[in-house]
Amino acid sequence: MVRIGVSVEGLTEEQFVVKCLAPYFLQKELFLEPISLNGNVSVDRVKHEINKLLFSYDYVTTLYDFYGFARKKEGETKASLEERLLSSLHENRRSKFIPYIQMYEFEGLLFSSPEIIATILQQDDLEPWANNILRRAGGNPEEINNSPQTAPKKRFEAKYARYRETTHSPKIACEIGIDTLREKCTGFNQWLLKLEKITNNS
Repeated sequence: MVRIGVSVEGLTEEQFVVKCLAPYFLQKELFLEPISLNGNVSVDRVKHEINKLLFSYDYVTTLYDFYGFARKKEGETKASLEERLLSSLHENRRSKFIPYIQMYEFEGLLFSSPEIIATILQQDDLEPWANNILRRAGGNPEEINNSPQTAPKKRFEAKYARYRETTHSPKIACEIGIDTLREKCTGFNQWLLKLEKITNNS
């Protein structure tokens, strides 16, 4: 069994790893354990966290929102940010680290199934609402963007008054299922493919 520490942004991602990702990967002989930063994610803080976690796990990966990352450089992209995280470590530690940034927020993944959004939140008009947002993003949940003010989480909060991120988001994601999330979200799937390769290399 390979032990993987998952440095996550907060409670939402922590619950997602515990309830959805960890059981999924346990079948593949990978044991995932989330460690929360409780917000305030930056390259310097992540560098310190990853160096610490590498003493306790066989591999370390991350699950942070692009929008939640503090002190991004002008023109920063997902790829450049992940490269900065990797380059912040000493070169002899990089082979055990798999950086991952979710575009643009974790809540974007939930648009993989407008039907399940409406079912879990028990509000019928959420399905056409989510379908419309998804359609304008070209059918790709990871492209739901515009600005930090209209990011996926902000859209949920504006549309559904009783929305609670740490309760509803992991529940919706688990109900959708990892296989569907992988099918609909290319970046998310590429991350999981990298984790799956660990088994082959071990």
